[in-house]
Amino acid sequence: MFNMKSKVLLWVILILFISSDLVYGQCSMCRAVLQSEEGQATAKGINNGILYLMAIPYLLVAVVGWKVIQILKNK
Repeated sequence: MFNMKSKVLLWVILILFISSDLVYGQCSMCRAVLQSEEGQATAKGINNGILYLMAIPYLLVAVVGWKVIQILKNK
């Protein structure tokens, strides 16, 4: 059903989503302001928002690249 490249791509995407809680995408100023907060809920929300904004362009480039490779293979 899946070829080797598809399996590798699925594993990479899975690892990226699992490791998103381990990665911090905040700049130093945002981190300094948010770490002084008591609840840390806002800090986690902002961090997740930054990671989602960062991931979307990479996913779009990957999809476009995948489609271009498929088109070139069919020629």
